[in-house]
Amino acid sequence: MRGGHRHRPSDEFGSDSDVEGGGGNTSTTMKCVSCRDEYCPSDAGTCRECYEEASETEEELKREIDDLKAKVAFLRFFCTPLNQRPTSCFTDVVLVASDDDNPVPVPAHKAVLASRSPVFRAMLENEMEESLSGTIKICDVSYDALRTFVNYLYTAEACLDEQMACDLLVLAEKYQVKHLKTYCEKFMVSKLNWENALVSFAFAHQHNAKNLVDSALSLIMDNMDKLSKREEYLELVEKDPRLVVEIYEAYLSKQVNTAAHKDSLSKP
Repeated sequence: MRGGHRHRPSDEFGSDSDVEGGGGNTSTTMKCVSCRDEYCPSDAGTCRECYEEASETEEELKREIDDLKAKVAFLRFFCTPLNQRPTSCFTDVVLVASDDDNPVPVPAHKAVLASRSPVFRAMLENEMEESLSGTIKICDVSYDALRTFVNYLYTAEACLDEQMACDLLVLAEKYQVKHLKTYCEKFMVSKLNWENALVSFAFAHQHNAKNLVDSALSLIMDNMDKLSKREEYLELVEKDPRLVVEIYEAYLSKQVNTAAHKDSLSKP
C-alpha cells in the first residue's frame, strides 16, 4: 500500500450528503469505497490511487499464477512429493560430473530424466552407452551444480546464488530444461547492475537467454560512458567484437529515437 493512503472500514458506500448553510442546499461528496478519500464522481466507486493499486496487485497475481501453472506443467509427468529427493532406493541411473577427480554419483530415475528433458529422453530411449551402462557422464560441471540440477528435476526448486544460477542455466540449455532456464534467467535479471551488465550480456548471448540479453543491454546503454572504459569492455572488443557492434547499434538507435522524440515535442 502506498504511503499515506490508509484504509478504514465503512458502512457507507459512494457518497455522503452534507447540508450547507441555512439554505437547505444539499451537495454530494463522492468517497472511495476502499479508503474513503474523496474522488472525482466520474471514477467508478474508487479513487484513482486505489484503482491503480488494485490493478498492480491483479497483474502480480496473474504472474504468480502463470509461474505456478508452468511449475505444475513441468512436474506433471512424474510427480513426487516436493520434499522427496532422489535416493539410491529404486533408482535406475546415476549421473556423474566427469571432470571431478573422484566423482560422486548422483542417483536418479530414468523416468524422471526422460520426462523433464528431451535430450535425456533421446539418450535413454535408444541403446546408447548411457542407457546400457546406467551412468550418464556430464562434463564441465561441479558435483554441487549437478546435484542441484537433479534435485530441480524432482522439485522445480533450487537455492541459487549468482554462480549456481550460471551453472544451472548452462545445464538447462544443454539438456533443454526450459523451466529451469527461465527460473535461472529471472534470478540473474534480478541481480543485474551496471557493473556486471557486460559480462551478463556476453554470457546470455552464448546461451541464448533472450530475457537476460535484453535486460543487460538496456543497462549497458544507460551506462555507456562508464562501461566503455572498463576492462570487461576491452576484453569483449578483443574476444567477441560482433557483440560490441550489436551494443553500439542498439545505443545509436536509442539516441536517434530519443532525439526524434524531443524534436516532436518541441514542434508547435
